[in-house]
Amino acid sequence: MSIHVIDLLQEQELNQIRLRLNSANWKDGKESAGEQAREVKNNLQLSNETEPALFIRKKIIEKLNQNSEFFSLTLPKKIFTPKVNCYDSVNCSYGPHIDNAVRLLNSQGEFVRTDISCTVFLNSPDEYDGGELSFTLGDTKLGYKLKAGQALLYPGNTLHEVTAVTRGKRYACFTWIESLIRNSSQREILSTLDKNLIKLRNAYGETSETTAMTGVYHNLLREWSDT
Repeated sequence: MSIHVIDLLQEQELNQIRLRLNSANWKDGKESAGEQAREVKNNLQLSNETEPALFIRKKIIEKLNQNSEFFSLTLPKKIFTPKVNCYDSVNCSYGPHIDNAVRLLNSQGEFVRTDISCTVFLNSPDEYDGGELSFTLGDTKLGYKLKAGQALLYPGNTLHEVTAVTRGKRYACFTWIESLIRNSSQREILSTLDKNLIKLRNAYGETSETTAMTGVYHNLLREWSDT
């Protein structure tokens, strides 16, 4: 899977979230990190059961479930309970790391395999310096500072980091998705089929060709999916 940007939150929703971020109590982000990540993680997080965290994660899950582009790209089976973090000039960075392969979803012992990582940017990039979500892909480095309300989807096995914030505060919500389609190349094929079927229908309406290709899509989904 490659890296994708989707529009997720509207301005009214962002305003509701900002009100809660401004009044939130934060804790050390190391508490939720694995052994390796703890060595390079220096940020703040909201406690899961506080009102701001409950409101924000409910809103994020709701918007992800309503977003057709997110569904097409990820074909979600499970979504990890979203978490909210903050970087400032003191708690400023998260060094190079790869996300844990599985995460505990609930107290019943159910796990989520982290096929896809998702970061939702909650405030404008003009409000802080630094704070890029940076990826190392072979010899290439890519950095992202998205608009407030945009989400970045990227492979869970990607080496990435958040570069040091030197001014202001950077707020984000992050989660992981276990896909119905474990193989990333197969997910890309299905997403490309779906996207182009939509374009064909918009251009020509429903035709015998689009009906046949829809059948191909669902047959591949049936063949590859793990429910």
